[in-house]
Amino acid sequence: MAQLPNSLEARDIAAQLHSYADARKQEETGALVIDKGEGIYVTDINGKRYIEGLAGLWSVAVGFGEKRLVEAATRQMEKLPYYHTFTYKTHGPSIELAEKLIEMAPVPMSKVYFTNSGSEANDTALKLIWYRSNALGQPQRKKVISRVRGYHGVTIASASLTGLPNNHRSFDLPLPQVLHTTCPHYRSQKKDGESEADFAKRCAQDLEDLIMAEGPETIAAFFAEPVMGAGGVIVPPDGYWEAVQPVLKKYGILFVADEVICGFGRTGNMFGTETYKLQPDIMTLSKALSSSYQPISALLINDDVYQPIADESHKIGVLGHGYTGSGHPVAAAVALENLKIIEERDLVGNARAVAPLFQKRLAQLAENPLVVETRGVGLIGAAELHHEALADTPGALGAQTNAMFHERGLISRNMLDAMAFCPPLIITEAQVNEMFDIAEDGLRAAANL
Repeated sequence: MAQLPNSLEARDIAAQLHSYADARKQEETGALVIDKGEGIYVTDINGKRYIEGLAGLWSVAVGFGEKRLVEAATRQMEKLPYYHTFTYKTHGPSIELAEKLIEMAPVPMSKVYFTNSGSEANDTALKLIWYRSNALGQPQRKKVISRVRGYHGVTIASASLTGLPNNHRSFDLPLPQVLHTTCPHYRSQKKDGESEADFAKRCAQDLEDLIMAEGPETIAAFFAEPVMGAGGVIVPPDGYWEAVQPVLKKYGILFVADEVICGFGRTGNMFGTETYKLQPDIMTLSKALSSSYQPISALLINDDVYQPIADESHKIGVLGHGYTGSGHPVAAAVALENLKIIEERDLVGNARAVAPLFQKRLAQLAENPLVVETRGVGLIGAAELHHEALADTPGALGAQTNAMFHERGLISRNMLDAMAFCPPLIITEAQVNEMFDIAEDGLRAAANL
């Protein structure tokens, strides 16, 4: 697109490096500049309105422009705009939010540690797991396992956990202590004639084989999303978690449930842990925790994780870890109000009520010849495109389709050739139909390119 001199687009090109973008392409094309948001919609600086079909980055549960969150931030900013939780100091909002999260947790949890992003939460979880291994006199137990196509963030440790090649290339990642096991995507990973149930069992066997090959005494933890998000919205096959969790328990391996995307209603329950009957030792939370109105994340640890860490910090005299913004009072106040809204308006119930139509309309996208598969649960889903249909390069068709969506007023995100849908939890059935009407039209246009 042509950029006017000194326009916001031109100034952005001159000043800013973007995440998940080709920097040279960014110099040529510029960026879409979003100016305001209301409900499930956002508007760019030229006045064009879009359905935000990915809730920002899988995160704006209560929608855009929620005045109660603005007011909560203002009240806290006026009272105590900043304080920390280092040493033996704290403040009311962080205490109240920690209590609330432990109360909400679907499995017993002992303590909450606040961070600023999902990446930081998973990074901290890994550090604390290593710390715990040393506390238990098991210094050899430092390896961790995640999954191919899993997504856990972009810090050095969390990007290592992430199982996507572009998060490793030229970054000298992953770290050697991080191993990856089979992605539970039935269509792409199944063997000829293998049933979904048999595939689930094989995934568990692959995990156990990896554990045995490395030595069970060296494996500290397993990190996994209940439903994979940025890896393409991979819904686990039936029986997957029932087969995987006993393997972890058999070898005393901690289970970290990454609820950064699934948490706070996305799968039709408050947590993906409930949807799939998981028993994690650690849960990492972010995104919908504050509807991303403020940067805040958290990890919840159970007592089996906490006690050795507490003992080790006593032995050393300090837990040498922390972030300036951990439990920031404004972010915590906004998160508390956000959780009140989710509960008062029963947005988890709305997700459950609207999900059947959402999943029906998602499945109907498979009628387009470009779509090879649709998959989803609750208010999250993806339509995967058959990239060989129009382009040889994986991701090219997804990018073209994304452009067709944008032209028609829908913001989605293509993970290579998987088009993702993850709207705010406030979405109505009429708005679901509006969103998928645009998606169908965009897919038809892409098919005719």
